[in-house]
Amino acid sequence: MFENLSDRLERSFKLLRGEGRITEINVAETLKDVRRALLDADVNYKVAKKFTDTVKEKAMGQNVLTSVKPSQLMVKIVHDELAALMGGSTVDINIKGSPSVILMSGLQGSGKTTFSGKLASMLKSKRGKNPLLAACDVYRPAAIEQLRILGEQIGIPVYSEEDSKNPVEISKHAIAEAKRTGKDLVIIDTAGRLAIDEQMMREIKAIKDAVNPEEILFVVDSMTGQDAVNTAKEFNDRLDFDGVVLTKLDGDTRGGAALSIRTVVDKPIKFVGTGEKMDAIDVFHPERMADRILGMGDIVSLVERAQEQYDEDEARRIQRRLAKNQFDFNDFMGQIQQIKKMGNFKELASMIPGIGKMLKNIDVDENAFKNIEAIIHSMTPKERGDPALLNGSRRQRIAKGSGTTVQDVNKLVKQFDDTRKMMRLITTSKGNKMPMFKR
Repeated sequence: MFENLSDRLERSFKLLRGEGRITEINVAETLKDVRRALLDADVNYKVAKKFTDTVKEKAMGQNVLTSVKPSQLMVKIVHDELAALMGGSTVDINIKGSPSVILMSGLQGSGKTTFSGKLASMLKSKRGKNPLLAACDVYRPAAIEQLRILGEQIGIPVYSEEDSKNPVEISKHAIAEAKRTGKDLVIIDTAGRLAIDEQMMREIKAIKDAVNPEEILFVVDSMTGQDAVNTAKEFNDRLDFDGVVLTKLDGDTRGGAALSIRTVVDKPIKFVGTGEKMDAIDVFHPERMADRILGMGDIVSLVERAQEQYDEDEARRIQRRLAKNQFDFNDFMGQIQQIKKMGNFKELASMIPGIGKMLKNIDVDENAFKNIEAIIHSMTPKERGDPALLNGSRRQRIAKGSGTTVQDVNKLVKQFDDTRKMMRLITTSKGNKMPMFKR
């Protein structure tokens, strides 16, 4: 995401020359190119103009330290203004009621139903909530079934009324059901349309008036650019929603919606969807997004993802096995599964400063672990537990069973040995303490 904008901004900063001061002359060409980059990213014209005017005002006449180049100072100013443009600080979701009610709104195809499931799953696992999903999209074919399937995947019940076409009554009944069954959160998935129409607006306004939600979220497909911003304004005028959700940020999005929507509707972006999986949801952090747009990575988010998968008991178990030289292929497989749970590999790599740019034109195979898993699964339990047993004939059998070559098996065994040695070395050098992320 934002790859094109990142490249354009980087080229813009290279235009800045001179030392000592940033002047109107040496900054004019740079900001002109920055504005073009923003417009190409589908940022609202007025927002782009105001942004570059603000950057110019803050940059003009600033002294440049001898150890800092003018372009570096400009990057700092642009970074701060990008963060401010997207809201400046993270805004939390309001879930204080009992049950708390969250009303989802948006156009059809924005990813509203899928995001309802993602949000329920996140609030259940990270906030300890006990949610109920309410299927109030009574028009789109299979919408209720889609929500029910999602609910089964994440272990969250779904309230629906197959024979009813009255979403207002369904939403009220869902809240009554939540109270009866001890649920402390209701997420209402409403109907969308292919375009804004009066009937849809009246209906969702009626649901709002009937259930008085603590939080109204507007879900928008970030790939729709300025159309997303215009739609958000229409919805906000009628619903006065509390926050925005940007979906499909993992796609080929130019970023215009993320950079414009906060200014146009004066409502914070609260969440972003970054993939199809049910855990592909992130809280929106303006400063971290500014870091990523400017190619600075996002180490904090990477560490947080690692913390989510970090298991202290498992880490201690691995530490003991390493100390006794007992680390085997079962443990190796467990470490692979933890890495996979963290998400899309290319996205994770982009959070490391400088790495995202290196991987830009490289096709990263998301199935890179498949051969490794196939080889390990082709081993007998005894072989997985005792890698020293893997002689030539056993490796030939494993290669045939996994659909790989003996060379692939040899390569994996060497990687395993190297990994075991490195982990044991680190464990020993740290005084038998595993260098894991701490909460």
